[in-house]
Amino acid sequence: MSKEKLNHRGVELLQALERLGGSARSADLAQVLEVSGETVRRTIAALSKAGQVRRVHGGVLLHPGQAVGRDFGARLGESTQEKRSVAQRIARDVEDGMTLFLDVSTTTSFVVEHLGALSHLTVVTNALRIGQALANRNDNRVHLLGGEVSERDNGTFGAQTQSQAERFAYDLAIFGVDGVSPQQGYLYHNADEAALAAVVAEAAAQVLVGVTGEKFSRSAPYKGMRPQSVQRLIADVAPPPAMAAALAGWGTGFALCPVPQG
Repeated sequence: MSKEKLNHRGVELLQALERLGGSARSADLAQVLEVSGETVRRTIAALSKAGQVRRVHGGVLLHPGQAVGRDFGARLGESTQEKRSVAQRIARDVEDGMTLFLDVSTTTSFVVEHLGALSHLTVVTNALRIGQALANRNDNRVHLLGGEVSERDNGTFGAQTQSQAERFAYDLAIFGVDGVSPQQGYLYHNADEAALAAVVAEAAAQVLVGVTGEKFSRSAPYKGMRPQSVQRLIADVAPPPAMAAALAGWGTGFALCPVPQG
């Protein structure tokens, strides 16, 4: 069973194991996840059968290489040409003087590379890297949202982050996501990231989501913004037929930006 096919509880248990250093007692996992010991045992049994973990007496070990959420640096190095193509297309919608939200996704990190000539932007972000890149440049104003810092995601999350984010009126909000589903919409592995996306999207005049093609076949346990709140999805490959039909039903436009050949 691939990580993309894990159910909600399985993903949560793997994420908890990562936070606990890769191994934990079943009783500790039950306390962290706020579920019964029986639920933890059933989940561990399913993950063990799928080859995601190894059961030991009284607990469980995370197999090397089975982490759910690789750190930001590792993700940044994946599909770089595809992400740059998507980012370049997204950046065409950013204009001088806009109030702009950029999330912590690796795609938005590439968008920043194309904003150097713009000025008088009001940039709101929970991404540490983006805040550093755009501050003190071309009369831009940068608001780095507060909250709990996640080293893995290179950003801030939580109730404080969401509270600060909803105070702004965004001309444009730009997101990356962990998966796109014609049934469930825009999906995230991180519950706080999903919640922040939903808050910001409701405060934005226009919402863009940028993805690379593999996201059309990936799932995740948490729903983010309402699909109907997204004006345009931008990707390096055309969506599968079911996804294209869902986009049309949501009233979401699609922009194809394939990677240049040669």
